[in-house]
Amino acid sequence: MTALGVIPARWGSTRFEGKVLAKIAGKPMIQHVWERARQAESLDQVLIACDDPKILKAAQDFGAEAIMTSKHHASGTDRIAEAIQNIKSNIVVNIQADEPLINPQVIDDLVQVLEKDSTSVMATVIKVIKNKEDLNNPNVVKVVLDHEHNALYFSRSLIPYYREGKEITFYKHLGIYAYRRDFLLTFTKLPKSKLENIEQLEQLRALEAGYKIKTVLTERDTIAVDTPEDLQKVETFLANQHSLR
Repeated sequence: MTALGVIPARWGSTRFEGKVLAKIAGKPMIQHVWERARQAESLDQVLIACDDPKILKAAQDFGAEAIMTSKHHASGTDRIAEAIQNIKSNIVVNIQADEPLINPQVIDDLVQVLEKDSTSVMATVIKVIKNKEDLNNPNVVKVVLDHEHNALYFSRSLIPYYREGKEITFYKHLGIYAYRRDFLLTFTKLPKSKLENIEQLEQLRALEAGYKIKTVLTERDTIAVDTPEDLQKVETFLANQHSLR
């Protein structure tokens, strides 16, 4: 099987415009994402799909393969679907452009799931929630699972409901996906679903349409950059990591 990693990158972020080119330790954030994705042994190719000439030039300057896509896509998944139209690959991995600390092993684990399970069309990554503040944070998406580690539901609310005296493990969703190429193209043609519109979580479109989403449990956390303040968190993490060498 061949696997393609695509990093969808748009300029117009609502909370932090141009964040993909924000500097972290002297490099654009998207360069950190690209360099880490390239370390994944499962990926045959890593592509940046962007919507602005500034991102395209920056990507080409640090040696990445990049392609311009429409400015009018509603999601990164739609952008990826355009970018892969003329690229043949069995598996496509959607790698978030605002995850500069993405671990290459997480990408490999995700691809491996689809390689081993021929019935799975889509997979994503989850992690046990250990920070209690995350439980009621709507920006931390929660997920509940069936006994085969397929997602039953994703929500910005706390799920499952906590009854006092019951021992519960809560999981959060990390926004990286792997798709079979044919399913990805099918998925982007599905109409937006009711629950997707309510929660503003596009993965619910797949569940409502009757598809299963396999989950991969990881211990490796990351820091998503949503605000300028998040950049400092990443800088601090990298500085501490460097000091331990």
